[in-house]
Amino acid sequence: MRGHAHLVAGYIPGHSPVHRLPLWPKAVLLLAVAVLCLASPAISVAAGAAATTAVLLLVVLGHALAGLPWRRLWRAIRLMLVFLVLIAAYQWWQHGAVVAWQVVAAIVATVLASNILTATTPVDELLDGLAAGVRPLERLGADPERFSLTVALMLRSIPYVIGAFSDVRDAARARGLERNLLARSLPVVIATVGYARATGEALSARGLGDPDLAED
Repeated sequence: MRGHAHLVAGYIPGHSPVHRLPLWPKAVLLLAVAVLCLASPAISVAAGAAATTAVLLLVVLGHALAGLPWRRLWRAIRLMLVFLVLIAAYQWWQHGAVVAWQVVAAIVATVLASNILTATTPVDELLDGLAAGVRPLERLGADPERFSLTVALMLRSIPYVIGAFSDVRDAARARGLERNLLARSLPVVIATVGYARATGEALSARGLGDPDLAED
């Protein structure tokens, strides 16, 4: 199950100009990509498609500038390929080929921009940035450290759960039970609950996530 950690985050060490950028400019660029892609339908169809295409090309150039392997770019697209095909088919049917391309290009550009951010920024730096972003909300009762801890646990848990599904599926297939929903789902639930309990006990033993102990 540990072999599925590449499915999320996946920092790739490097010395490219993108790697050397602080977190906040990269976050601003990611936000700009998302805003440009989402706002493009507000202008004409042709101009919107041209703007989205230009943003996508810039993101691909950013991927190359960061020195990231091309297989990582393809892997990010492959994971959502089915959904992209379905979305493109629906948009083509409803609004035509240009709009279909605009929507798909916007999704791909935003996902690839996120991919560049996570591939060129260590997870610790990302979590510190998230905590800093939430810090202004402390006046409203938000706890930045608890927020970053929650995100860290989520990032750590997703590969485990995906790996559990994969392992249980292989085990069920080996026993000829690949069509048995119970055989494919129950072990995953048990493993996930066990993982959650073990994580909770480890946190409790260290006094993490417990406000009473934190105050002491």
